[in-house]
Amino acid sequence: MTDALHFDMSAVGQRLLEEAYRLLAALPMLLLALLIVFTAWVCGRWLSQRDWVARASRSNPFLQELARTTVRWIVVGLGVLIALEIMQATALVGAVLGTAGVLGVALGFAFKGILENYLAGILMSLRQPFSPRDHVVIDGNEGIVVSMTSRATILMTLDGNHLRLPNALVFGSVTLNYTRNPSRRFDFEVGIGVNEDLVRAQSLGVDELGRIDGVMQKPPPRALITALGDSNVQLRFHAWVDQRDHEYLQVRSEAIRRVKLILEDAGMDMPEPIYRVQLQEPRKIVAQSQHSRETAATGSSGKPVDTRATKDVEDQVDNEHPSHEQTNLLDSDAPRE
Repeated sequence: MTDALHFDMSAVGQRLLEEAYRLLAALPMLLLALLIVFTAWVCGRWLSQRDWVARASRSNPFLQELARTTVRWIVVGLGVLIALEIMQATALVGAVLGTAGVLGVALGFAFKGILENYLAGILMSLRQPFSPRDHVVIDGNEGIVVSMTSRATILMTLDGNHLRLPNALVFGSVTLNYTRNPSRRFDFEVGIGVNEDLVRAQSLGVDELGRIDGVMQKPPPRALITALGDSNVQLRFHAWVDQRDHEYLQVRSEAIRRVKLILEDAGMDMPEPIYRVQLQEPRKIVAQSQHSRETAATGSSGKPVDTRATKDVEDQVDNEHPSHEQTNLLDSDAPRE
């Protein structure tokens, strides 16, 4: 029983000694393989810094870095394959690639969102769907474009807040760009009494729109009858604003005020959704009408309303832009899609 449990340690020692001799015999080849890998790493780094790599994506700093990294790792990969061939361990390549494939699938599921944002950033940096300082609406989010990084697009909302949108969301969403075409149309509706001369009301409103500073003459302002209600008729007025010189909301606000006053000045009935009884002397009505003529163009203060374009949000974007200059993938001079 004792002989059955006896281990021959000399056989184990002999096996270990043979492996040690084999390792020592392969040590020069191992050092040569490591030297080849190191040389490939140095060569890859040198090649990645060449001008021809930068010229391949001159207008996009993100793609420049991606191209440099790709060249570097391709050269290093070739060096590793040569080293394995020297070590006669090419069979290990298949096992490594198989493991890498399984690991890549697992990491792909684990970091799906990050990879989607990264790839969307690459595609949008090529397409350049908008420029810095563009006024856009993306998936219902409105703001001024500050920058685009490899993972997110940064907007500044109209009330001055930072909005960070994942690139995958931006890439797959409908984007409304107010800046691409500087001419922008506004409209508003006015209710007129059913017994009023609608053609005259349209003409008065359109003529008044044409006199407002900031309203474009081409295309000209227009007025349409849109609905017939129980106690009024809805008129919709249209006009265009050049956003490069005038503020869209300010021009629209002034247009509503001026059209309202000119219709009231003409004695047009503008029904309201309430019932009230007013007793006024004709003399007071005339005085009010004269006052409306005097204040229609200048307002009660006597000063003309300023409709010029404001730069409130744009100035804040300019202040924020330097902090994103290193990673901004948008180029103001790049061709647009």
